[in-house]
Amino acid sequence: MKIQIVVYPDVTALDFVGPLQIWTAWPGAEIEVVAETTDPLPTDSVMSIIPTHSYQTAAMAPDILFIPGGAEGNLRAIQNDALLVFVRSRAEAAKWITSVCTGALILGAAGLLKGYRCTTHWLVFDHLKGFGGIPVAERWVIDRNRATGGGVTAGIDFGLRLMGEIAGRETAEAAQLVVEYAPKPPFDSGSPENARNETCDSIRAALSDYLRTLEGIMEAESARLAPMTTRDEV
Repeated sequence: MKIQIVVYPDVTALDFVGPLQIWTAWPGAEIEVVAETTDPLPTDSVMSIIPTHSYQTAAMAPDILFIPGGAEGNLRAIQNDALLVFVRSRAEAAKWITSVCTGALILGAAGLLKGYRCTTHWLVFDHLKGFGGIPVAERWVIDRNRATGGGVTAGIDFGLRLMGEIAGRETAEAAQLVVEYAPKPPFDSGSPENARNETCDSIRAALSDYLRTLEGIMEAESARLAPMTTRDEV
């Protein structure tokens, strides 16, 4: 099982680390952390990532191609031609094409969500339609060989679900127990449906610049971001 995780500057740390930690318990898995170069890469927290492979040295045919999300870094990523070319090239042979959070926007920008049920962070959920995706309000969504997860912490659920789909329930349950994943959050504020209205409004206000920029990118560059034809796998 060869897993290829594509990272970029200011990627959201937990989007990357959540699935990585789950998949580290995958028997026999080979994990590549891929970026444009192997120089240390900043995340949206104080930690940095040291990629194991560059675009030139990464495997051509991963079993799983995975894209984590981000905020400001994500806006740059969906306009990064080198990144999009790499993602498309590996998607041609990948058995699974996957994302968590706003990583789905990168898949969309690469033309890989057209006609697929998919999900992403609640804040940008409706933007999936602009890439030809079919948004589904779930913690994770699997449609043929596309697997997408919701925002940030959903990456753990997504990672376990995909592991169960491929390697079987027993393997996934063992991984869940190893990381003692039995969440009991102290507050019921983890989704817009459960959070207080004023909390949702504060998040939208804090990220209003990000949303305006994203909408501007999608409007001004609709031709470049239009879904592209790719091989569908069942």
